[in-house]
Order: sequence, then C-alpha cells, then structure tokens
Amino acid sequence: MGRGLKELAEENTVYKSEASGKSYSFNTAEKLNTLLLRMIRRMGLIKVGSHVDLDFDHQFVPANKFDAKYSYKQDFGYFPGWASIGGIIVGGENRDGNTNVRFHQEDTLRRIMDRVTSELGVVIERFRADCGSFSKEIVQAVEQLCNTFYIRAANCGNRCEEFRQLKEWKSIEVGYEKCDVTSISMDSLIEEKSYRLVVQRSPLKDKDGKQQTDMFGVIYTYRCILTNDWVSTEKDIITFYNERGASEKNFDIQNNDFGWSHLPFSFMAENMVFMMVTAMLKNFYIYLVRHISEKVKPLKKTSRLKAFILHFVSVPAKWVRTGRQNVLNLYTNKTYYSEIFLE
Repeated sequence: MGRGLKELAEENTVYKSEASGKSYSFNTAEKLNTLLLRMIRRMGLIKVGSHVDLDFDHQFVPANKFDAKYSYKQDFGYFPGWASIGGIIVGGENRDGNTNVRFHQEDTLRRIMDRVTSELGVVIERFRADCGSFSKEIVQAVEQLCNTFYIRAANCGNRCEEFRQLKEWKSIEVGYEKCDVTSISMDSLIEEKSYRLVVQRSPLKDKDGKQQTDMFGVIYTYRCILTNDWVSTEKDIITFYNERGASEKNFDIQNNDFGWSHLPFSFMAENMVFMMVTAMLKNFYIYLVRHISEKVKPLKKTSRLKAFILHFVSVPAKWVRTGRQNVLNLYTNKTYYSEIFLE
C-alpha cells in the first residue's frame, strides 16, 4: 500500500520570496484534489447548483521527516492549508513548515475555489477565514471567487486608539456573553475600495471576573472582522464567523481518526498523498455513516470513527447453517437489521 501511495505523488512547486530571496515548496496535488471533488459529487454529499459556505484554514502538522522544515511552532513539520464545506473536506495543499501562512495563499485559494465551482457545480456564497488570510492580495482574490467574505482582521491592537474614539456602540449578546459592537469603513487596505470592519469589544476581566480599568477607564479587548457584507447586522456577522469553529474540528478528526498525526513517509509530496487519500476516506465515512445511522440506533450522523467501530464493526457474529440456509447470528443485545448487509 505504501508503494502504491508513493506512485501517486506529484512534484512540488517552488515559490521564491522577492523580499527574503528564500524558496518555499508547495505541493498542489492537482489530480488528487480533482478526484476528491469528483468523489464528493458522485456520492451526492453536496448538491449540484447549491450555494455553499467555504471555510479555509491552515494547520501545522508536526513531522520529523527528511524534508520537514522548522516552524515558528517550535517543531519540524508541514503547514498545509485546507478548505471545507461543512464537515466535508473539498481541497488542500501542503507547504513547507517555515512558510508564512499568507505567502502565495491567493494562488492556493484560486486553485481550490476554481476546482470547487467547476467540479461540484456550486456557487461559493460565503467565505470564512482567520487572520492568516488578512492581506491585500488574498482579499482581492477571494472577492473575485465568492459573493461575500468574512476574514478576521489582524493587528487590531494598532487601532485601539481609533476604536476608543468611537461613540456609536451597540450592546448585544453573543454566545451567552455580552459585548459591544459597531461598524466602520476601512478604505486603507485597497485603493478605491471600501470594506466594512465589524468591531467587537469585550471588557478585560481578571481571575475573579472583575473588569480591569486604567486611567482612561475600562480596558477592552477588540476583535474585528473584515467583510464586504453591508446588509447583515453586526450580531449576524459575528455569529456566522464564530461558527467556523465547527470546520476546525476537521483537523481534530483527521489527526486522531485518520492518521494525520502520524504521517508515514519521508517526503512532503508523498505525505500529501496520504493526507489526500485519508481526506477521501473521511468524506466516504460521512456518506456511509449517514446511511447506516438511519438503521443502527446507537449511531448518529455525527458519530466519530471510534463510535462507529464500537457499534457497527466490533460486533461478534457467526454464519450458521440451519434450515438449509445460511443465517447470520449476531451476539449482541443491540438491534441490527439484515437490510444493511443485503444493501
């Protein structure tokens, strides 16, 4: 199996930084990314013609491999970027561990989002990403590939003085916590372009839950979201952005259920094949458990692999010959239906 996976490896693409002169390797895995999307379409996990919300994020994967580079995470490894729609992985690219997350990210996003729209036949309605996607080049690329985007703005601390001067704050409750919100126009990112900056402030509290103050009054923590959505309320935008935490769960699932935390090969291109194939397995598992959970009551559509193995795989059974026919005896008190096996 290892030899077969190695044969699917594609050559790395090398980008050279104009600022530092250093070179960084990317592995785009074009053919496997296309196969991943065609499998999703064939299984019907995403409907053709639907409007979808796409999330993008990077994850550092520690790996003491031959070509792994030392990262600011203080370990050797890779720094792949992955896109997902709901819990379904729809694309990814691997990169050297010492690569800045913004470096040529716009090229990665163009490749992934173009494939998603062409292979799945969907419209990317909304795009979400963290502050690792906050740059002029990335915003310009994303705006062309989706209808609305929501990106966490970086370096909000540099704008604290500007935020302190704002007067029109509205009090809302987000995730059972009260905070103040407002919106301002951001014109400095791209010339002749104006974007909406949704600002959220929350009082900084000490260990006892008391608000901290200084000579200027209450000390606030500021968080911002950059968007081209001028219609939705601040609460709706913040709530929608916070839901991207569910997509980050993909990394936990892939690391613990599908082996990303223990990459098997010595080179980035080969390990990218392993990650892509296990991403396909994860998508197929979603398809499988959706059908089986309808007939096996202990299972749910959201069940992790461990629960699936416990309730469906690790079931003692024996084929016995009785009444001139083979009968499957299940040695368990759980209710299973023969239709599952016949299908």
